[in-house]
Amino acid sequence: MTITYLTHWGPAQVKQLEAVATTFHQANPKITVKFQAVPFANLLSTVQTQGSSPNGPTISSVYDLWLPALIQNGTAAKAPGDVASSVGKDWPHNLGADVSQNGSTYGIPNEVDLYALNYNKALFAQAGIPTPPKTWDELVTDAAKLTDKSKGQQGFGVITNWAAGVDHPFLSLAASNGGSFLNADRTKSELTSPKVEAVADLYTQLIKAGSTVPSMSAANANTTGPYMDNFANGKTAMIIMANWWQSALKQTMGAKFSNVATAPVPMGPSGTKSSSISYSWLTMVNAHASSQKQQAAWQFLSYLNGPTSGKSGSSAMGDILLGQGILPSRTSDLSAHKSDLSDPFIKTYVDGIADATPFPTAVGGAQASDALQTSVENLIFGRSSATAAMSAADSGVTSALQAGK
Repeated sequence: MTITYLTHWGPAQVKQLEAVATTFHQANPKITVKFQAVPFANLLSTVQTQGSSPNGPTISSVYDLWLPALIQNGTAAKAPGDVASSVGKDWPHNLGADVSQNGSTYGIPNEVDLYALNYNKALFAQAGIPTPPKTWDELVTDAAKLTDKSKGQQGFGVITNWAAGVDHPFLSLAASNGGSFLNADRTKSELTSPKVEAVADLYTQLIKAGSTVPSMSAANANTTGPYMDNFANGKTAMIIMANWWQSALKQTMGAKFSNVATAPVPMGPSGTKSSSISYSWLTMVNAHASSQKQQAAWQFLSYLNGPTSGKSGSSAMGDILLGQGILPSRTSDLSAHKSDLSDPFIKTYVDGIADATPFPTAVGGAQASDALQTSVENLIFGRSSATAAMSAADSGVTSALQAGK
């Protein structure tokens, strides 16, 4: 029996997956795994078009935001009991919940990404600030001290022109203030709650003070651009950003990367702990495949993501992810790679996984994300007040979720 595995990874990672499949086949000679790679831009459309057929990919790697629609249209298969049990106990609870709906598990998490405060230690030292801000009040005070208009230097940077770059830092601050993007059943927005509106007020305060300069915020189509250049060149003292940009920073900054440090997202006045928005990737199985192929697919995925397939207690998936500089999410993988993950930059992110708030996945979630982006950008560029921006976002997000039903 041959099963197929759809991925957006490049040739080097596909070869690594093929090596794992070869070892698996030796122990399970009746199962052969073949791999199909497509560019990321074509991944979702390939899953949607081919996944509706029994002859489509048996296994697909997907972004968690896509999962609710794939469940709704019957493409994603429910995981068997042993797989669901493993996801529940071998991954952090929040990430297990991220691949589950209505009491059923639909995939196995692998890559996880989340956010933290990134700051320039050299600029902090010049400003006489010994430690990064832990609260919003400290963030506002430090950002003012770190702002120098004569040098074109802003204390705290934001990102525009890129939905995740706009939404995730904003919502990380909201989560650290006890707020949330959506209600518990993910049917409508919570953006007009005082705990979330407070983030809009915080942005307004920073921008009015000149500590945040909107013209320094733009991202380009490659999720780089002025926002990254300004941080790399010492023109932005602090920014909330994801773990995966470490390699780009190292390449851009060279020796000056040693000035970069990370810290938890500052906590708001209504918050009880720092929390970052997280998002993840997972592998799912085609519900239209034969029962025999589905069983074989879950068997291979359990091996690929299990602690006996990799090195020194890591899963093979964990090894492949770490080889790309990506955080694995299985708890035993994080332990197995503890020395690799002890780098001060990345350790903040690893420590934050357990308290992270997964970006809520729901049908219509992508459109909801776009609606929030539009309103936050209107706030940043002075086209809306804090209250008006959150009111518009609330309406747009709720409409997107209702349309997805």
